[in-house]
Amino acid sequence: MHFGIIRERKNPPDKRVVLSPTACQKVLKSFPEAKISVEPSPIRVFHDDEYRSAGISVTPAMENCDVLIGVKEVPIEALIPGKKYFFFSHTIKKQPYNRKLLQAVLQMNIELYDHEVITNEKGVRLVAFGRYAGIVGAYNGIRAYGLKSSSFEIPKAEALKDQQELISTLKTISLPPIKILLTGKGRVGNGAKEILDGMQLKEVTVEDYLHKSFQEPVYCQIDVLDYNRRKDGQPLPMQDFFDHPEEYESDFMRFASVSDIYIAGHFYGDGAPFLFTRSDVKRKEFKVQVVADISCDIDGPVATTLRASTIADPIYGYDPEKEAETSYTQEGTIAVMAVDNLPAELPRDASEGFGDTFVDHVIPAFFNGDKRGILDRARMTHNGKLTPHYAYLQDYVDGKE
Repeated sequence: MHFGIIRERKNPPDKRVVLSPTACQKVLKSFPEAKISVEPSPIRVFHDDEYRSAGISVTPAMENCDVLIGVKEVPIEALIPGKKYFFFSHTIKKQPYNRKLLQAVLQMNIELYDHEVITNEKGVRLVAFGRYAGIVGAYNGIRAYGLKSSSFEIPKAEALKDQQELISTLKTISLPPIKILLTGKGRVGNGAKEILDGMQLKEVTVEDYLHKSFQEPVYCQIDVLDYNRRKDGQPLPMQDFFDHPEEYESDFMRFASVSDIYIAGHFYGDGAPFLFTRSDVKRKEFKVQVVADISCDIDGPVATTLRASTIADPIYGYDPEKEAETSYTQEGTIAVMAVDNLPAELPRDASEGFGDTFVDHVIPAFFNGDKRGILDRARMTHNGKLTPHYAYLQDYVDGKE
């Protein structure tokens, strides 16, 4: 099996890669029958010479490969017909802006595997950049607080080498006795927690966070049953929330009334209550000054997120009264950090972490007959048609949705 590591061509440029030089060596050591070629790239975080030094072929001849592996969407004009591709296609939710991409994939008889749907038998994702989104998102949230309050300035995450340098930079600042709220206990939330713990901030319980004052900055990490409650008041297990989200309502305001920074690292499921609405933000009890929305669902559960921001311009202001964007430095506004490609700011760490899981879970499937069904579940297209798992996208492909 000949794997090709393709050059990222989407703008803005993304420096990440699925397989680092070290990951490539691991594949070749574990599977001697494998072959890897790397397409030259002027932007990749690992330079071409790093691959050559690792004994990996660097060549533009990707047409000689069987499986082509990238990170972001491949421009239609760069697709090679008849190949197997791995990348984030951003089509599984019927995103309108990528309809033509999926149409082209089918027309070119490409076998598409989407990183987002590489799962185990229970549907749990096996490869993801979520941890690094959390790491960078938490850093950016603290940075936004410094700029909003005019109390300190630190470099953008993209200017720093790795996670350790992010933490070292944060240790140079002095925070007042503020309260930081973090939602989510998955990859994203726990990645953000790594930063807060790295800063040696004190973690406190829900009860203490809500009812006590502190002489130092503290944070509280909460899960869905902390910020949602059943409408009938019954205390039921968490699974009930996932099975019957319509039976719940938000209980977030009790946290918003005592928080200075809110880091949104949760997963939001369809049908779940919004955490807070635009009406909630107008209330005098709403004390949050900075929202670091790692989840970045536009016009969704975090009402201050009007749009995604960019690495180049990561912070904008939300005016609660006008329900509109403004400068985040204006009095009475909330600073919003909603960059939707945060791991791209930490490309080396993110690539190495993602690659480790890809090598552990995906590569073996090509050599063991896909005994765990990993390739079968992630295969979106085959022989010019949608596979049964993704037949729900047919109307989207046909332009009817």
